[in-house]
Amino acid sequence: MRKIFISLLILGSCGHLSAQDGIWVPPASADTLINPLKSQIGSALKGGILYQKLCAACHGEKGLGDGIAGLYLSPRPADHTSARIKNLSDGAIFWMITEGRGAMPSQKSTLTDDERWQLVMYIRQLGNTHK
Repeated sequence: MRKIFISLLILGSCGHLSAQDGIWVPPASADTLINPLKSQIGSALKGGILYQKLCAACHGEKGLGDGIAGLYLSPRPADHTSARIKNLSDGAIFWMITEGRGAMPSQKSTLTDDERWQLVMYIRQLGNTHK
């Protein structure tokens, strides 16, 4: 609960950063980024641990964009189970995590490249009902 309060406090102080218009579209060059972990077993599991620590407060535990901290953002956090996100390339999702925008912080200096790719692998699994 303390983490959620701190997240809300930080987000509240950065409210001016969340005023974004339109759909976030990564540059075409992001589609050329290749996921080096695509065939590594355990990458998505590691990404899931990171996701719960760093992303779930806004994007929700299941990635639906319904996290408690995200309820106060405009626009609302992305639903990682949506067709729009599913249709992005791995490189585009990696680029978005790396660069951030508005209330979505850049993870460029926070996470290693491998950790960001692990998040991509986890996001890819969100919303899948089959294994």
